[in-house]
Amino acid sequence: MDNQSSYDSMMSLMVSEETRTTDTRTAMSPSERDTSAVAGATSATPGTGPARAWATRLVVVGIMLSAVNLRPAITSLGALLQEVRDGLGMSGGVAGLLTSVPPLCFAVFGVTAPRLARRFGPAAVVCAGMAAIFAGLLIRPYAGGTAGFLAASALALMGIAVSNVLMPVIVKRWFPDRVGSMTGLYSMVLALGTSLPAAVTVPLTRAMGGGWKPGLAVWAVLAAVAVVPWVPLVREGREPRQTREAQEARECSGREEGAAGPGASAGCTASARVPDPARGPEPDARRASAPGPGRPAEERPPLRIARSRTAWALAAFFGLQATAAYITMGWMAQIFRDAGVPAGTAGLLLAVTMVMGVPLAFVIPRIAARLPHQGPIVLVLGVCGLAGYAGLYLAPAAGAWAWALLLGVANCAFPLALTMVGMRARSGPGVAQLSAFAQSTGYLISIPGPLLVGVLYQHSGGWGLPIALMAGLMVPQMLVGFLAGRDRTVEEEAATR
Repeated sequence: MDNQSSYDSMMSLMVSEETRTTDTRTAMSPSERDTSAVAGATSATPGTGPARAWATRLVVVGIMLSAVNLRPAITSLGALLQEVRDGLGMSGGVAGLLTSVPPLCFAVFGVTAPRLARRFGPAAVVCAGMAAIFAGLLIRPYAGGTAGFLAASALALMGIAVSNVLMPVIVKRWFPDRVGSMTGLYSMVLALGTSLPAAVTVPLTRAMGGGWKPGLAVWAVLAAVAVVPWVPLVREGREPRQTREAQEARECSGREEGAAGPGASAGCTASARVPDPARGPEPDARRASAPGPGRPAEERPPLRIARSRTAWALAAFFGLQATAAYITMGWMAQIFRDAGVPAGTAGLLLAVTMVMGVPLAFVIPRIAARLPHQGPIVLVLGVCGLAGYAGLYLAPAAGAWAWALLLGVANCAFPLALTMVGMRARSGPGVAQLSAFAQSTGYLISIPGPLLVGVLYQHSGGWGLPIALMAGLMVPQMLVGFLAGRDRTVEEEAATR
């Protein structure tokens, strides 16, 4: 964030939440604690003292800088879509295809994120993702022709896709007892990074001479800055297992010496003790290595996520909210421009829609994390979306600011979906699988929406049919979101089917 006092207040909120919440790492089973990195990755939170504090602050900075880079590639293009279409000679159908590229890339590349994280560590993958965003945004305005523009956009979107999937995993790993607060912080900064390009791309383009190419390329600077904090974290993310075990042994030893009572060292397990070769394995270690429920998670059969109805409901909810979001980001400015609103004002209206997520994306996850059922929040957001679409249909220019506000509230289904990803799974590997499944499947569901809007707009000559489609999709979004909000986990459902 660029406001230090705002940052300090958010950090104090998270600290206060931590003091009210039971340490989930202590509450985890030994196998869950050993595998709380993404899908068995060897990432580890540093131990105690200055090193831990430094690494934790660096992770927070990395999360915020990454979040601010996850949408400029899309919303800066939405603000200049008419100029890009004219410059590259695009039809309405091709422009619709262009607005469908983000969810397509998210679906194709997002599914690879857990595998990459297991091999290289989450920090290394996010670092590479930020580098890909930088390269794609810098190249695409000057690639020459529609094909080059699409290819460079796909490179940037590939980086966004893997980072999208791994952000909830990193939050769960580093801040297991502050998932709501950290998801809210991440979502709030993401909303800021969504609204800022929509608001300033048009005036910035004019200030740089009026050409759309530098107006799009300038956003590569943000991505270059976001690479920096992840570089020192790459080594932390691949800390050797022996170092982690020794660190955990020191932590357990400190707890055992400084606490009294039979439950004082409940968080300390055989996996966190340095073995003594002369004595052989500890009794707990023998039990942990034996077959059965206590065996390490890496020896358990993989979670069959597709057996979970909640996972499917969450994937459908994610896909339908993504459909609405990418239609809004890609086409809303054009809707206002066609209604007679000046280009600069249309960009501001899009920015207002996006900026609504800044405060709400911090508030909604915190509220959702305290509720056993998130369905009522889903319904409230859906009603706001239906009202906004009705306004766009009946009086797009007369009530433009009201419709922008309502649709901005409806777009906060995204941070709610991210929060539910963290709440519908018990462990780090479960969150990784659910995040990859929900986002990849969801983005596949969202691909036809923006393309269909472009085709309907071109063939009908107006916005009546596209807006009716947007409103119609809001109804199933509310239904599946209500189902995904029920208090249950995917591990429970997958185990009972």
